[in-house]
Amino acid sequence: MRADLRRFPVFVLVASTAVLGGAFLSQYWGELAPCELCLLQRWPWAAAIAISLTAIVAGRQVALPWVALLLAAVFAVGSALAFYHVGVEKHWFAGPTACTGAATAADTVETLKKRILGQMPVRCDEPAWMLWGISLAGWNLLASLLMGSACLAVFRLLRGPQRQAEIRRETA
Repeated sequence: MRADLRRFPVFVLVASTAVLGGAFLSQYWGELAPCELCLLQRWPWAAAIAISLTAIVAGRQVALPWVALLLAAVFAVGSALAFYHVGVEKHWFAGPTACTGAATAADTVETLKKRILGQMPVRCDEPAWMLWGISLAGWNLLASLLMGSACLAVFRLLRGPQRQAEIRRETA
């Protein structure tokens, strides 16, 4: 099991690429236009890809616990963003004015004309797609929480005193 922990950055890379790839597939192939918050939620996944790629290329096992902790922080940010988006969809929180109910309504005929001729923003407070009653933001929240928990578990495993002694012997 200890040797499998060395593959942890590869696991994060594959999982993050799958989630981010799924978001792009739903946008370009599934024709689901992302809202402002959906686009914001992609950044932690992209950061996780960059961090895990760097960890794979660097290949230093001594720093792996800190990589896991950094990734856990990235996924915590992703979880917070996804939770906020779910809250906006459920009307628990006010969303960004650019993509929620009140801001998309036209007050005057001229405003309505500009909105019709221009492109209406995708609404953040209305889920574009749901599976089993869970929106894409909800699935992103679940995935972010799962990945963050996995990263914390790996950090705890790698920071144990017995594991630290093993890592020192492997790098010596």
